[in-house]
Amino acid sequence: MIGVGQQRVRQLLIVSLVCVGSLGIALDTAWSAASVWTVQMPYEAPPRLEPVPDVSVAPNTKALTPEELQRAESLLPLLEGKQEFWAMGEFVHLGEPALPVLTKALTMPGPRIRYNAIETISMIKSPAAAPALLEAAKLGTEIPRIREHALRVAVRLDPQQAPPAIEVMAKDPNSVIRKAAAFEARYVRRKEVIQPLIDLLGDEEKFVAMSAVQSLWTLTRHETEFHDWDASNKQDRQAWSQEWVEWWNQSKDTFEIPEPKGRKQAG
Repeated sequence: MIGVGQQRVRQLLIVSLVCVGSLGIALDTAWSAASVWTVQMPYEAPPRLEPVPDVSVAPNTKALTPEELQRAESLLPLLEGKQEFWAMGEFVHLGEPALPVLTKALTMPGPRIRYNAIETISMIKSPAAAPALLEAAKLGTEIPRIREHALRVAVRLDPQQAPPAIEVMAKDPNSVIRKAAAFEARYVRRKEVIQPLIDLLGDEEKFVAMSAVQSLWTLTRHETEFHDWDASNKQDRQAWSQEWVEWWNQSKDTFEIPEPKGRKQAG
């Protein structure tokens, strides 16, 4: 027999459990109901930043003194190593007058020196360096990474000087160089790059041919029959290139590079 006291304790325990369960259900219901409502928090726009004055040091535009020329020469070996970024910054500060010294680095031993020299020239932003860069880009004994970079920077500085280099690079035995020529040609708005691009349409490497046709579309806006260049083989590309050959033979005497899309016509 269970005593009266034990029975009373059991009853209280059962009642407590029922209350706790009911409270949990009530809280869960309340939470579910509350979660339906969204609250828009106040939004304050961030304060406008005040214009920051330009405190950078302007590049030098004056001819270098003998001491500065000597200093520039001493910077050349430092384009490789722990101080390379400092040396690059010093050349940038010396500016365009230091280009005759800086371009010497394009033929120095050590690919990192040559690559950093090209990068430094790109920061100086002088078209006067384009011829030296294009010579480096055409050099068959140079490594592809440097040739690509030299062409890219030269095209950004002065694309009008680039067609001879693109023509040479389009015939290079290295497919990486041919692709660089095909890609960069789209930024050279000169008729002289059209024929080299057409010659690349039948390239054995698909990525070279696709870069060439995309550059041709960009430069000429000439529309041909639809072809699936992504799924093409060499024979397909050689056949499709004939459409461009026929068009160019008929149009090259009168063709003019159209204005880039988005540029407003004068007047």
